[in-house]
Amino acid sequence: MGHKKDYYEILGVGRSSATDEIKKAYRKLAVQFHPDKNPNNKEAEDKFKEASEAYEVLSDSDKRTRYDKFGHEGMRAGSDFHQYSNVNDIFSNFGDVFSGSIFEDFFGGTGSRGRSQRYEGGEPGSDLKIKLKLTLEEIATGIEKKLKIKKYISCSTCSGSGAKIGSAKTKCPHCNGSGELRQVSRSVFGQFVNIAPCTFCGATGYIIKEHCQSCKGEGRIQGESTIKVNIPAGVSEGNYIPLRGQGNVGRRGGPSGDVIVEFHEEKHQHFIRNNDDVIYDLLISYPDAVLGTEVEVPTLQGKAKVKIDAGTMPGKFLRMKEKGLDRLNSNGHGDQILRIQIWVPSKINSKEKELLKELNSSEHINPTDKEKQNNSSFFGKIKDSLF
Repeated sequence: MGHKKDYYEILGVGRSSATDEIKKAYRKLAVQFHPDKNPNNKEAEDKFKEASEAYEVLSDSDKRTRYDKFGHEGMRAGSDFHQYSNVNDIFSNFGDVFSGSIFEDFFGGTGSRGRSQRYEGGEPGSDLKIKLKLTLEEIATGIEKKLKIKKYISCSTCSGSGAKIGSAKTKCPHCNGSGELRQVSRSVFGQFVNIAPCTFCGATGYIIKEHCQSCKGEGRIQGESTIKVNIPAGVSEGNYIPLRGQGNVGRRGGPSGDVIVEFHEEKHQHFIRNNDDVIYDLLISYPDAVLGTEVEVPTLQGKAKVKIDAGTMPGKFLRMKEKGLDRLNSNGHGDQILRIQIWVPSKINSKEKELLKELNSSEHINPTDKEKQNNSSFFGKIKDSLF
């Protein structure tokens, strides 16, 4: 077994810290490494469990005294602290820490499917993760999507109980309906209690005499469901929305998991995204750049006409106000920025070639030495005006 990290070091507190300081430090780490905030992140989940184990010991005066005196040896297997295998166990034991504001920090709600409760019988269902592709047009204004997903659904034959119709469920005699087995042992450090899921009833707390034939006693079957996702405007690559209770149905009437919808932004044919703005490379001819013109350009909302002033330099940026993306969770819109590019033909006929030679010898066609020197500062100002 590897060397275990010091519990005080894990929580970032001193050995003389008061219980309130320890609780505050733990809540901060819980918010940072919370599984809902770090879906499918094993490292974050491990740190969450590690911090919870440290908090369980240091928040209890007896355990803390034993730990201060004997270190991790005083917390060996067989003691009355948990080696957490399931994140849900943490919520069950620390309901006072995780109630209220911690969930509001994440989702503005009061909890994520009541992890601090033990459900009558069934085990909670697992979460599902979906990657949803979105176009810039969809991101620009927000959209509602309907998704068909394959998942565990409740068995209609037994209504999710797992029992054959007419068959009774009895309280598990081994755990007395608690779903847990406790083994008490004694050592030189005192009385220890080891808590483990009841293997006789599958931690459900009851035993089914006759299983439902449709679901084989699971209370659920493989199926599919259609869910709605309301996507706000302005989301970015990697943003996600948790849909509470839309995931796999739990075994034998247990609560459903969540669906985590993660957004993937598709590459656009015309635009490059820059936060809430979109950049469009506008290609115009040299005569149009010199003389000025009016052109029609694509936007996320359709098409729009833009005036190009005479003497427009390549690389110049023109800003089209509020033609970009709606801002996420706020009022206002981004802009569309036109980046002027000059078209240089690769093939010309003999007449065009003669005209260009004649034009090249004209007074104002070629830059002066002073204009060449000012060129870099000109493009620097253009870049600064955009970014």
